[in-house]
Amino acid sequence: MSFSNLGLSPKVLSAVEAAGFETPTPIQDRAVPVVVAGRDVLGIAQTGTGKTASFVLPMLTRLERGRARARMPRSLILEPTRELAAQVAEHFEILGKNHKLTVALLIGGVSYEDQDRKLDRGADVVIATPGRLLDHFVRGKLLLNGIEILVVDEADRMLDMGFIPDVERICKLLPFTRQTLFFSATMPAEIQRLADKFLHSPERIEVAPQATAAATIVQRLKKAPDDPAGKREALRALMREVDVKNAIIFCNRKKDVGILYRSLQRHGFNVGALHGDLDQHQRTATLDAFRSGQIAFLAASDVAARGLDIPEVSHIFNYDVPIHPEDYIHRIGRTGRAGREGFAAMLVSRRDFKALKAIEKLLRHEIPWIDGAPSEEEQRDAAETRPDGNGRHRRGNRSRRDKRPSGSGPHTGHPAKNHAPKARASAPPNVHHGKERDHRHSDRPKHEHTGERKPAHGHAAPPNQPNKPQAAPQPSRSRQQGMGDHVPAFMMRPVRVT
Repeated sequence: MSFSNLGLSPKVLSAVEAAGFETPTPIQDRAVPVVVAGRDVLGIAQTGTGKTASFVLPMLTRLERGRARARMPRSLILEPTRELAAQVAEHFEILGKNHKLTVALLIGGVSYEDQDRKLDRGADVVIATPGRLLDHFVRGKLLLNGIEILVVDEADRMLDMGFIPDVERICKLLPFTRQTLFFSATMPAEIQRLADKFLHSPERIEVAPQATAAATIVQRLKKAPDDPAGKREALRALMREVDVKNAIIFCNRKKDVGILYRSLQRHGFNVGALHGDLDQHQRTATLDAFRSGQIAFLAASDVAARGLDIPEVSHIFNYDVPIHPEDYIHRIGRTGRAGREGFAAMLVSRRDFKALKAIEKLLRHEIPWIDGAPSEEEQRDAAETRPDGNGRHRRGNRSRRDKRPSGSGPHTGHPAKNHAPKARASAPPNVHHGKERDHRHSDRPKHEHTGERKPAHGHAAPPNQPNKPQAAPQPSRSRQQGMGDHVPAFMMRPVRVT
């Protein structure tokens, strides 16, 4: 199969040949003829399979007829991140060099004036992030009633970033007769609901199982200590063990990206940083330096995990095990693109075993270990370790309240989970139907010197009786129903019966 059999125009075929593309990928082979025919498409393919060209090429063919009017673009492409939007704009420059189409890139981090001028002259193609597009629409600088083709790219990433309400709002502003193309690496239930709502009898094109990694990527795991300093040392050792041409190092948090970036710099690595808090100029300059080889390593958050086309990334290092298993697929998809070989390694500490099992369940196979699989005892110890509300890990099921000194309160030695909540016998029967309040994690401050809990509003403070013998500890009442012992005075007034 060649591009000449896909129904593309001679101008597009000439640009494809000049770009060096010879054989279409499976998603391009199946999607391009359907898009050229004007039908809606729901495309599902793993990252790195050429989804961008599968909608850019037929759009160029369909937009050869007609021209755009001021503030009324003819086609719209929605992208979840600025980098993806800029990358699609580059595809239009390369593949659309024989066309006289105007492309407007509407992303945050840059001024409105340049974008307004392009819209005023008339844009055939608008490539935008949802937030900036709605900003232009609200300001009256953009009209959406002339859209002929809508593309929602990386739809599952839109869901992860919370853009689905904006996408729904944008879809309702567009003409009903438009052609809609949805492309995604995975198909969660929310994305399926959105596709059912806004696509009309779409052609579902699935060229690979959802959330699968390319077969050309070698995946490995490496043990790492729990403390950050030891984990960074393990990463540096791993980076020196393998022959790395260039690599992306993924962290879960933007804060950790900055810490890791400074640490690698101190140890002599040629590294850059990329995360969402950087302004657009810094993000673009860092990506360009990484593509050109000026920097060999890129410490990044998940902003670099989706759709970025950096063809020759030799290695991917996961400094953190991703929280969502699907993110692992997208991260390692930055290497091994277009049939090339790739290598992906991930640092795994004791606290990460549960997240690792979820990833292996998604992949349907186990990932080999570089330094030997953990023993059953290590995995059992990790299973008994659970995180608390602050992200730290504790062993067993004891709550923080059970660690108080013996004289700190009646809950000492009585975990709340072992006792069912009981209503107070002295409370009137008609006050137990009110809203329940949970006092297991009360935020009331304690007295500084006595260690007693400060009485709640409306309760009388207990008298200080140091000589009175202490009563035996009562079972903890983890939940209090209604008003407890306190009954407002207005409820005790006699009621006149007429």
